[in-house]
Amino acid sequence: MLKKIVNYCKNSYDELAHNTTWPTRAELTHSAMIVLSASLVIALVVFAMDFVFKNLMGIVYPG
Repeated sequence: MLKKIVNYCKNSYDELAHNTTWPTRAELTHSAMIVLSASLVIALVVFAMDFVFKNLMGIVYPG
């Protein structure tokens, strides 16, 4: 059982160290900027929806 775990760990390390293609710094920066931009757009949409529904509920249920 222990031999299987050790073998699994060795194979996982070999896969990550030698067979995985890691992104370049430029690719990583580009992807991060896309995620940041998309997150900002989604946050603004949610904020706008919240603002509209809050005001709409204030009209429907005054008080």
